[in-house]
Amino acid sequence: MAKIVDWDTRIGKRVRLRDLHILLSVVQCGSMAKAAAQLGVSQPAVSEAIAGLERTLDVRLLDRGRRGIEPTTYGLALLNSSKAAFEELRQGIKQIEFLADPTAGELRIACAEQISAGILGPIIKLMSERYPRVRLWIEPSVLRAKPLFPQLDSREVDLVMVTRSVPSPARSDIARAVNIEILFNDRHCVVVGKNGPWARRRKIDLADLAGEPWIAVPSDGDSSGGAVILANAFRARGLEPPRVAVTTYSVHLRNSLAATSRFIAVLPESVLRFNTENLRELPIALPTVPWPVIMVTLRNRTANPVVDLFIGCAREVVRSYNLHNQ
Repeated sequence: MAKIVDWDTRIGKRVRLRDLHILLSVVQCGSMAKAAAQLGVSQPAVSEAIAGLERTLDVRLLDRGRRGIEPTTYGLALLNSSKAAFEELRQGIKQIEFLADPTAGELRIACAEQISAGILGPIIKLMSERYPRVRLWIEPSVLRAKPLFPQLDSREVDLVMVTRSVPSPARSDIARAVNIEILFNDRHCVVVGKNGPWARRRKIDLADLAGEPWIAVPSDGDSSGGAVILANAFRARGLEPPRVAVTTYSVHLRNSLAATSRFIAVLPESVLRFNTENLRELPIALPTVPWPVIMVTLRNRTANPVVDLFIGCAREVVRSYNLHNQ
């Protein structure tokens, strides 16, 4: 491949957004015919757009494989940069819309279940009251080794809200890629059903609960996990750890099982705070460990203005509910 030196002529004038959009559609559909039907253009027009890109860049962008048309290494490189370019353009248009009407727009959030089952509800309520025309999209968060926040990296969401599984924000590789704000520090609670026998007792010792069936999240080698905290609390009293009858990440399942009064659960305070109809905290102090609830946005990206509105509402809700933010 010859080095492209005349960028204005060969890139600025010959590579069109329409052609990049056609390339994205062909790869997504796996077929030029399907892409043409989806775009409402003729198949020759699709073929010509791809051929034009290949002539401009002097490389082959697509191959025909077992599953249809697939991008070459060069095609993947162009697709990745094209997705970022389209996302930046989309955010730029949203900024224009926001400047015209600051109360409208949309925000895409990836959120851990612990947060969606707790503090997210009051934040959304406040957002809806103040900015009724803002549309929110909420989906489960995904964490990986690299990239740590894949939904942000791929521009699928504008904001990620997660908890303990995130490494220190001070790590240089993370700090260069994202902005991280600690919204508040959560804590663990011992929780039972509001109408059960334990909820009616005024004085309870940890030893009294040793023979009860417990619910906790898996430890997964994490010292801040609920099962580990529970075991450490019992060992600190010279007691054997209790039987964990149900091990699950599901906040909904922990809430519903604890509400039956058959089980004792370890839950974050922020979840309990917003689910008090059927649950009650027992006066049992568990070891305190850092459990930050954080908001994450991508660095070096055209900002979605609605993000700032949401973050402002989130801070206000934390203050109003006096959650642990130190």
